[in-house]
Amino acid sequence: MKVSSVKVNGRELAALPSAIGLVLMETINEAEAASWSTELFELIRLGELEPLTGWYEGGGKDKLEQLAAIPYGQAEYMPLYRQPRKIWGIGMNYVQHAEELAAIDPNDEPVSYMKPDTTIIGPLDAIRIPADVGKITAEAELGIIIGKTCKNITEAEVYDVIAGYTTTIDVTASDIHARHQRYLTRAKSFDTFFSFGPQLITKDEFPDPLAIQVETAINGEVAHRNKVFNMRFRPYFAVAFHSKVMTLLPGDIIMTGTPGAVVIRDGDIVECRIDGFETLLNPVRD
Repeated sequence: MKVSSVKVNGRELAALPSAIGLVLMETINEAEAASWSTELFELIRLGELEPLTGWYEGGGKDKLEQLAAIPYGQAEYMPLYRQPRKIWGIGMNYVQHAEELAAIDPNDEPVSYMKPDTTIIGPLDAIRIPADVGKITAEAELGIIIGKTCKNITEAEVYDVIAGYTTTIDVTASDIHARHQRYLTRAKSFDTFFSFGPQLITKDEFPDPLAIQVETAINGEVAHRNKVFNMRFRPYFAVAFHSKVMTLLPGDIIMTGTPGAVVIRDGDIVECRIDGFETLLNPVRD
């Protein structure tokens, strides 16, 4: 099941796709005499996403075709939500060739960092280049959305605690980071330096996330691509690892690393393209 957040009369509301457009949760509630949450973050936080998926797969998908929808060409996509408790990122996580995976030291650990929620933007929002910070790079990444509170879980338990996946773009002030590794948090934390959406796709649609292909594109051309299989630290490991650092909460986001970064400048358009998802696209502005 796919879920988006769209702007309607100044509110950011959850909606499901039909053949002709996006059907608001408000519309579904009215038709079904239901009381689902109408915001995506609340659907996740209150544990409603899984039963909603059950409704969708049990006949709700067909019912959507009979309901009023916002035409796709008129939908104003927003970030999936605005205030996750945590945004984690993993750096340097892909190898170029599967053969390289055998050479990875089993004692290695992910290069992790966190971003504040003030970095958040959504589809088509501008990435703003800060003044006098030097080179800026952008990276397409598969994002994991946590669906249940968890702590100290194993990889075998991860499927049960994730809500699904999304497209993300991580932005870095590379020259700041280059001056010293300690500056990573500062380099990652400028306003507009994290985009996500336009869709959350529930975990049931990706029983094998290792087959997913991720592409970083700029100005319509793919600059880097790779498959999740070639991650040093794969999605289930990443969730289990970070759950041993701190409690993960519904709506927390873990970016899983990028197949490659591109330098961005005023006027560019950067994209995250991932199999099965609508493309996440953001223009770049000084």
